[in-house]
Amino acid sequence: MMEPLTTTKPTKPTKPTTGKEVESSSVGALPLEVLGDGSHTDWSKSYHGLSVQPFAKEVAEILMHPIDPADIEIKPDGLIYLPEIKYRRILNRAFGPGGWGLAPRSETNVGPKVVSREYALVCMGRLVAVARGEQEYFDPSGIATATEACKSNALMRCCKDLGIASELWDPRFIRTFKVQYGKEVFAEHATTKKKKKLWRRKEDKFEYPWKEC
Repeated sequence: MMEPLTTTKPTKPTKPTTGKEVESSSVGALPLEVLGDGSHTDWSKSYHGLSVQPFAKEVAEILMHPIDPADIEIKPDGLIYLPEIKYRRILNRAFGPGGWGLAPRSETNVGPKVVSREYALVCMGRLVAVARGEQEYFDPSGIATATEACKSNALMRCCKDLGIASELWDPRFIRTFKVQYGKEVFAEHATTKKKKKLWRRKEDKFEYPWKEC
């Protein structure tokens, strides 16, 4: 007696893993890191690697190296800051391009005037800091730009935990820097003719619409 033939359903081919899943372009998508053993780290929730051990001495020296005063900017209201791109350069020198990244830990919150989102800074596969970035916007067409600026704001806040540009939060350093490199002068608005005191670096000039009186 012949046995009945059995058929098997074809299975879908599996995609090879490359080490990391790429974040979706969707605003609410959260990334998963694919580890070598096939397991995943959900960076929207995980604290994997936090405070396990310090980074190597040479890495720490790069992260905590004093900031060059020439790199520090002054806003018209007197706030001093390091441009966002320079935080990225420091991270690239310390960990190498691809050795660090920002992982969203929440969905993007779009309010009437402010965009915010929480991010985790992951370096060498370890979570090192979590911070919420925020950015104002004045028109719905600017939400996409504000979302990107929100990410940069979170990066700068996370970098404080690594000691990057820590001087910028030191009141004594701030006062000394503004005396040595800053200048507060009266400036006039080009259209309203309103005059007010604004800060600038001594070697810089005001940008339009402000002009020094």
